[in-house]
Amino acid sequence: MTGIPMIIDVEASGFGAGSYPIEVGIALPEGSDFCCLVRPESSWTRWDEETEQVHGISQEILFRHGRPVTEVATQLNQILEDNVVYSDGWGYDQTWLSLLFHHAGVRQQFQLEPLTAIMSDHQMRVWERTKWGVIREFNLQRHRASSDAKILQLTYLRSLENKLRLV
Repeated sequence: MTGIPMIIDVEASGFGAGSYPIEVGIALPEGSDFCCLVRPESSWTRWDEETEQVHGISQEILFRHGRPVTEVATQLNQILEDNVVYSDGWGYDQTWLSLLFHHAGVRQQFQLEPLTAIMSDHQMRVWERTKWGVIREFNLQRHRASSDAKILQLTYLRSLENKLRLV
């Protein structure tokens, strides 16, 4: 892996069976980001109040400002087409993205891989310490999709830089 990886993060209505995507954020290599709220489908009814307390996104906000799943899926494909994008919660994020694309009736045109697939042993060892340093330095809000994606991307780069400085 060379260069700056694209990172994706998905916030959801909860965890486990019946949960669904409510926000998708991407940190892009050139430093920009993408974020959008997802309007729930009528069959998506599981809502976890405790999870809402973590991400701070209410159902009212989703119904007022969320975009239809077809629009979100199409936009994700336009941004990420034929690329590999990385996630720190691959199992969850892949499940939620699959649900999004299924309900949109659109084929996912990018590959999702676990972030750990491109991390060295050194990066894994210094990850948590580096991540908390990034959060403090950049004063990024956690548990919103684009902020979490940016935190992961910056942590990846910082942990890589730390390795290069040691060599």
